[in-house]
Amino acid sequence: MIEVFRTNDPVELNFAENVLRQAGLEPIVLDSETAGAYAGALPFIKRRIMVIDEEAHQARSALKVAFDDLPDD
Repeated sequence: MIEVFRTNDPVELNFAENVLRQAGLEPIVLDSETAGAYAGALPFIKRRIMVIDEEAHQARSALKVAFDDLPDD
């Protein structure tokens, strides 16, 4: 498994998960419970999205396109 995304923002996390699922990948989120339990106290604990090694390039490409296409505020 390879990490392809890391954040504490639940909206970004959900968006990234959905992007990967729409690309036909099966992302796995790690550290949700730990990050949630220590929210605010330990902000350096972030939730991580992992994919299998063979899908890492495809996952990173999908996330790059999705996040680059977001409108600037």
